[in-house]
Amino acid sequence: MRRILLKPRRDWLAKAEAVGFTWHHADGARYWDERACYAFTLAQVEDHIEAAAQELHQMCLALVGEVAGSEALMARLAIPEGARDLVAASWTAKEPSLYGRFDFGYDGAAPPKLYEYNADTPTSIYEAAVFQWLWLEDRIADGTFAADTDQFNSLYEKLVARFRGIFPAGGFVHFASDADHAEDRQTVRFLEDVAAQAGLEPKFVAVKDIGLDADGRFVDAEDYLIGAIFKLYPWEEIFRDDYAGEIAGSKARFIEPAWKAVLSNKGLLPLLWERHAGHPNLLEAYFDDDPKAAGLGRSYVRKPLFSREGANVELYDNGRRGRVLDQGYGAEGWVRQALSPPPRFGANYPVVGAWMIGDEPAGMGVREDRGRITRDRSRFVPHVILG
Repeated sequence: MRRILLKPRRDWLAKAEAVGFTWHHADGARYWDERACYAFTLAQVEDHIEAAAQELHQMCLALVGEVAGSEALMARLAIPEGARDLVAASWTAKEPSLYGRFDFGYDGAAPPKLYEYNADTPTSIYEAAVFQWLWLEDRIADGTFAADTDQFNSLYEKLVARFRGIFPAGGFVHFASDADHAEDRQTVRFLEDVAAQAGLEPKFVAVKDIGLDADGRFVDAEDYLIGAIFKLYPWEEIFRDDYAGEIAGSKARFIEPAWKAVLSNKGLLPLLWERHAGHPNLLEAYFDDDPKAAGLGRSYVRKPLFSREGANVELYDNGRRGRVLDQGYGAEGWVRQALSPPPRFGANYPVVGAWMIGDEPAGMGVREDRGRITRDRSRFVPHVILG
C-alpha cells in the first residue's frame, strides 16, 4: 500500500460538473482530491480487504439473526420497543439489502481492522463507483498508468444487477432523501439512474413530503402510492418519527430493510467482539457501561451508538482527549473501542471503505484526513491496483 503524489488533470473540475458530481468541494475545500492516489497490490485487495469484508458480512448476518430474536439485545441497541417487531419481521421475511460499506483501518500489512459498518445510509457510492473509475480511464489514456492498471471496482455493474434481483418484475420505486442536502440528493440521483438502467421506474420524493393516506399507506407529495422506497434516511430516526407506528401497516417495501438498524448501530462492535473475541479483523470493544471497558486503559475511542461522519467520536490517547465534533449525539448510549489509528502517510490518515452489494464485496474507496477521525469533510482519494 502506497500513497503516490500526482498532478491533477487540468480539466477535472469541468469533467466532474459534466457528469453531475457537484459536491467535489465542501465549504471551499477539496472533497475529491486527485493530487494523490493510493496503490494496492492485488493480494492486498483480494486476500485482505475483500476477504475481510466477506467474512465480516457473514458474521454480521448471523448476529442480526440473534438480535432479531432477543428483546434484551434490541434494548441494548436502543431500538425502541415499538419498532422491535418490525425489525424482527423484516429479518424473518428475508427482506433484501442493496448495499453497505465497511470502514477499515489498513496499512497494507496487518489484517484490516473494522472501525464501523455503514450498513443503512452510506454515502460516497457515486465517487467510488463512477468518478474514480473515470479518473483511472483518463490516467491510463494520458500515460500516467499502464493500460492494464485496475481498481477494486465492480460497483456499478453489481448495483444494476442487485436492483434487478430485488425487483425482478421491474416496476415503480420511490427514492427519498433530504432534497436540500447536496451530497445526499446527488447520491440518491445516482441510485435512481442505476435503478433506471435495471429497468425500474424511479421517482424522487423529499423525506419531508412523505404523507399517509386514509388507508394507512404512504404517499408522495402528488399522492402517488409508495409501494417500494429507497430511503437515504436512517432507521434510528425513522423509528422516532411521528409515522413510526404506521410502517408495519403501510405495506411499503423499504431499501434498506429495517433489520439493517442492527448493523448500522455502533453497538454492533461490542456484540461482534463478544462473539468473536480475538478475530483478526475486529478491535476489542465494549459497551461504555460494561466494567470490562476499563480494561482498554487510557487509550481508546468512545463512540455514540448513533452518529454520522465522526460526530461526537472521542479519541483518548494515553488519557488525553482529542478534538470532538459535537453534533449532539450520544443520548442513547456509547461504546468503547480499542485505539488503533489509521496508518499515517505524510500528514494524512486514510480509511479504506469496502463496499458490499447484496452479499458480495464489490469495490472500495479511500478517504483521508489530517486528523485520525474521518469526518464529513474528509477527502476522497482514488485508488489503483499495481502489482
